[in-house]
Amino acid sequence: QVQLVESGGGLVQAGDSLRLSCAASGGPLTTYAMGWFRQAPGKEREFVAAISYRGFNIYYGEAVKGRFTISRDNARNTVYLQMTSLRPEDTAVYYCAAGNHFGPGGYYSAPDYDYWGQGTQVTVSS
Repeated sequence: QVQLVESGGGLVQAGDSLRLSCAASGGPLTTYAMGWFRQAPGKEREFVAAISYRGFNIYYGEAVKGRFTISRDNARNTVYLQMTSLRPEDTAVYYCAAGNHFGPGGYYSAPDYDYWGQGTQVTVSS
């Protein structure tokens, strides 16, 4: 059983940067692809970014391409999301997730992830 804990969220102004971390325990992350999702009040959970278990394949949601960067350090059992040029519409609870069996939707599909963190709030003021 893998446990995931996100950290690094907070209140920032538009244009600022934040780095989220997702620390895993209970097992190595080396066999899991990792994803970041976000959910704003009243909206569905949205794909943000994903990285394959070795980091060779990376995917981003359209809303964050060019501004966010996902990375992983398997030796530290940690995945990161570097967020730059933040906008008010980036305000959401951000979740990390781990999975190793994906259907046709691939890494973009939230239901295909097996483990989820509790989330960390990111609020961007204008």
